[in-house]
Amino acid sequence: MQQRRPASGRPTGTDGSDFNYRMVVDSRYQKVAKGKSRLYSLILTQAVIQLTGVLYAFLFTSDGEGPNVIAISSVAIGSISLIIGELGRRRSRVSLLKVYMVASSIGILLSIACVAKGSLTLAVLQNSSNWETKKFELVEATRTVIAFLVQIFAISTTTSLIGNMSPPKRAS
Repeated sequence: MQQRRPASGRPTGTDGSDFNYRMVVDSRYQKVAKGKSRLYSLILTQAVIQLTGVLYAFLFTSDGEGPNVIAISSVAIGSISLIIGELGRRRSRVSLLKVYMVASSIGILLSIACVAKGSLTLAVLQNSSNWETKKFELVEATRTVIAFLVQIFAISTTTSLIGNMSPPKRAS
């Protein structure tokens, strides 16, 4: 391959020695990109967990009691919050991300209330013969614990993302 000859009259600084004057991407923009990527994986994980909650709320409810209003409310609020969170993540809207944090937290608290209301988990743990008959309630309790742990990571990631999205405050 033929080597280039330096052209006469070449402007200074185009040979790579101008690196001191080039613009550098601010680190918070890199943090925003990493935070958005992490939040996407957390929202995807929450969606899978939410799908399990939908199956429990509509398919595995007790026959004699009818639909569980708390479980259905939890699923509805959780699903809506995931849509809001994804919109906020894609469009970099701080207000939507704040609504996502609050709504998804309310959905998780309703799931916890639903599991606590049933109190079947303690009965199953005390009497191991109930494992087979109450396995769906145990799956729901496990789903709620995992959802709570994922929610903690989602809140910390979203808080960090909001902090990096906001413009830095200038001293007056």
